[in-house]
Amino acid sequence: MTELAELKARILANPEVRTEYDAQAPEFALAHELIAARTRAGLTQAELAERMHTTQSTIARLESGRTVPSMRTLARYAEATGSRAVVRLERSA
Repeated sequence: MTELAELKARILANPEVRTEYDAQAPEFALAHELIAARTRAGLTQAELAERMHTTQSTIARLESGRTVPSMRTLARYAEATGSRAVVRLERSA
């Protein structure tokens, strides 16, 4: 196990930290999808920002997982990357 993986495992052994980490999972998953869409489109953050008429720092913030974009912003991001935004609600286990 790498040092980073060991550190993560130690930190997540704390139940309170683990609960908060798990609560953030949807935001991180969305950030991952955004980055994947931009990468598939072969765009840099700056190029995507230009297509969306926004700034590179806005794109970086969206892709960080710390900002939850509106549906309108997701639709604009999808259009600019040649993607399609899909929202799905699933039944809890």
